[in-house]
Amino acid sequence: MADSFWADVDRHLVRYGGAFTREIIDHAEGSFVFTEDGRRILDFTSGQMSAILGHAHPEIVETVRRQVGRLDHLFSGMLSRPVVDLARRLAETLPAPLEKALLLTTGAESNEAAVRLAKLVTGKHEIVSFARSWHGMTQAAASATYSAGRRGYGPAAPGNFAIPAPNAYRPDFTDASGALDWRRQLDFGFELIDAQSVGSLAACLVEPILSSGGIIEPPPGYFAALAEKCRERGMLLILDEAQTGLCRTGNWYAFERDGVVPDILTLSKTLGAGLPLAAVLTSAEIEQEAHDRGFLFFTTHVSDPLPAAVGNTVLDVLTRDRLDSRALELGALLRRGLDELASRHEVVGDIRGRGLLAGVELVVDRETKRSSDELGARVTQRCLELGLHMNIVQLPGMGGVFRIAPPLTASEEEIALGVSILDQAIGDAAKRMS
Repeated sequence: MADSFWADVDRHLVRYGGAFTREIIDHAEGSFVFTEDGRRILDFTSGQMSAILGHAHPEIVETVRRQVGRLDHLFSGMLSRPVVDLARRLAETLPAPLEKALLLTTGAESNEAAVRLAKLVTGKHEIVSFARSWHGMTQAAASATYSAGRRGYGPAAPGNFAIPAPNAYRPDFTDASGALDWRRQLDFGFELIDAQSVGSLAACLVEPILSSGGIIEPPPGYFAALAEKCRERGMLLILDEAQTGLCRTGNWYAFERDGVVPDILTLSKTLGAGLPLAAVLTSAEIEQEAHDRGFLFFTTHVSDPLPAAVGNTVLDVLTRDRLDSRALELGALLRRGLDELASRHEVVGDIRGRGLLAGVELVVDRETKRSSDELGARVTQRCLELGLHMNIVQLPGMGGVFRIAPPLTASEEEIALGVSILDQAIGDAAKRMS
C-alpha cells in the first residue's frame, strides 16, 4: 500500500518546493506526528512553524467541532461575534495605536493586504525588504521575498528593493573589532535605496527575526533606527510576525523588545495554531485614510467565523497558561542544550534566536565558516531516522541553518529528547563526512 501511495504522489501531485518527506503521516498529537507504520516523530517545527499549541490540542478540537456545526462561513460582507471578538482581543494585546484588524487566511495574504494598504494610504508604490526575506508567494508578497523563488517567473512588481540583512555571524560591514557594524550597513542600504527610488517609497516590510533567511535576529537598536529611516522618507513600517508573533519569542510580539510600534502588523501561522488564519492590524488613522480612498480587499474567506473562533481559543490558552513565560523557560532550556551540543561538535558554527525560535548553523570549518549542503542533508536525514523532524534552510553564502520551533506546550523532556537526537545525528553525520 505504501508503494501505491508514493506512485500516486509521483503521478498526481505538483511538487511545490523541496522533496516530500518519505513518510506517510497518519495522525498527530501534542509534540509528535505518527506515521502509518507506527513510527513516532518529534515535531521540532510545529508543523509549518504554526502549531504553537501542539497538534490536536483538545480545546482547539472542541472549538472546531462546536463552531463548524454552528457557523463556519459567510458572505464576505456579513459579520459574526467570533470575528469581532477576535479583532477586539487582538487589539487588547497590542500597544496603541494598533486597534483595527482585518482577518484573512494566510501570511502571504496578510502581507498582500498590508502592502496594498500602504500603497493606497501613501499614494506611493515602492517597497523595501531584507535581502534574506520571506513574505509569501502571491504577487506583492513574492516581490518582497528575496531568500528564494525569484528566478524564472518574469518581472516582480515594480519598485521592490532589498537592503542587507544584519547577520552578526556573517557580517558584511564590520567595526574595528570585526563585529557587525549594523548602523553603517543600514546607512549604506538606504543610500542605495535613495539612489534607485523614483521618489515613491511607500513602506518597509520586514520580519523581526528572519526565519527562512536563517534565523537572523537584528541587534537591539536596529528597528528603532530602521523606523527613523522610514519616518524620514514618509514610509510606513510593516512588521511581518507570522512566526514570531503570539508568545513564541518570550514576548507576545517580537517587536516589544525594541520599543518600536509598526504602522502595520501582520500575523498568521501562530494565530491559527495550525489552522489557516491571518490578520492585518493597523491604526484607526491609517484605516480611515484607506477607507476614504476606497480600500478594497475582498477575499472568499475574509472574516470567516470558524477560523476566528479558533483564534479566540488560541488567545484563551496563551493567556491562561502564560505561554509567553513558558516560551522563555523552554527557550532557555533549549539554548543550554544547544550550547552543550556545540561544545561537542565542531560543525556547529553558531546558535541564535530567541525564546522557542532557535537557529543552529552548521559549517565544515569554524574558522572560515565554510558551509556544506551535504552535511546539512545528512544531519536532517539522520534526525528523521532517529525520530526527529527538523527543517534546514540552505542559502547561498550561508551554512545549513536548522530552524527549531517546537510547540509552546512542549515538555522539558521533549525538548531534551529533541536535543539528544540532534546531538546523535550531528555526530553520526560528521563521522560519515570525515
